[in-house]
Amino acid sequence: MSEHHYRVAIVGATGVVGREALKILEDRGHPTHQIVAMGSDRSSGTPIPYADGEISVTRAVPDAFVDVEIALFCADSTTARELAPAAAAQGVTVIDNSSAFRMGAGIPLVIPEVNGRGVDFSRSGQIIANPNCSTIIMLVALGPIHRAFGLKQVVVSTYQAVSGAGRSGIVALRGETASVAAGHRPAPSHFPEPCAMNVFTHESDLDPHSGLNGEELKMIHESRKILGDSQLRILPTCVRVPVERVHSQSITARLHRHATPEAIESVLGESSAIDLWPRNGPRHPTPLVAAGTDRVSVGRVRVESTDQGCDVSLWVCGDQLRKGAALNAIQVADLVWSRRLSGSDASLARFAPQTKQV
Repeated sequence: MSEHHYRVAIVGATGVVGREALKILEDRGHPTHQIVAMGSDRSSGTPIPYADGEISVTRAVPDAFVDVEIALFCADSTTARELAPAAAAQGVTVIDNSSAFRMGAGIPLVIPEVNGRGVDFSRSGQIIANPNCSTIIMLVALGPIHRAFGLKQVVVSTYQAVSGAGRSGIVALRGETASVAAGHRPAPSHFPEPCAMNVFTHESDLDPHSGLNGEELKMIHESRKILGDSQLRILPTCVRVPVERVHSQSITARLHRHATPEAIESVLGESSAIDLWPRNGPRHPTPLVAAGTDRVSVGRVRVESTDQGCDVSLWVCGDQLRKGAALNAIQVADLVWSRRLSGSDASLARFAPQTKQV
């Protein structure tokens, strides 16, 4: 067993998140022999280019986890429920990107920069949940503000890229855009509404009691769990936009303590996970600029004092395939492995809150 590179399984290796995870590992120099790419029966045997060679996808079954230390699940909830407990029973630490275990009692829900210090990573055979991509992007931006000033309420509107729905979402946008360019009327090919030249409410199921869709409910419940505040008021509106990659968010947060724009920018600028854009600069974050980057871009910082408190507004763009999914899971894996090797919290230093009280 290498002390520098854990043996990792990527479940769902042929999907967009799985391939992104493999790309990140390749860029880091993770050796081919320390990776097991897993997929469905249909994907079994598929070669995936990696480094100077390729990795062949094996069938995702319980027996395939022999000698695996960490498994990154980049598949759907059904696959996770079927295989994650079996892998964990063999001593494998599972980091799951699906929604299967996020709200489970005793299941850590982790964004390393936000709540990594509060999680015990030392146990083998543990299931750790990766939050929803929209939750990750929002809380990376709000985490430093929450620590310094406290959050009373968050109002957020998301502008979500079609790749959040997987490869089929990308195919739909490209195909529909070509059809429109050829003079045809937009017609839906994957989503309930056309995605080319259109904006529509997120396609997840609506809850008949609250009127919230599934994506909005995830942002509420997951954020409360991660921040440890069951009373935090979160009002999300989630929509799809004709963007291939990177989710954007308009966020207005009400704070417990008053702050100046300079103070907000100070705490944001000290976070290793944030790329802070000058609020008075000539340009602001966009999906095209944020695509393929590891940090969440935050700009347009605005602060307004009211009778009810202090409101901070932000414009945020984050690559939902990287920090919103694959990268966050790999960062969690790094913490698990470092903690296992060191037996201390020293390995969490790079993900510790990088802000000071203002």
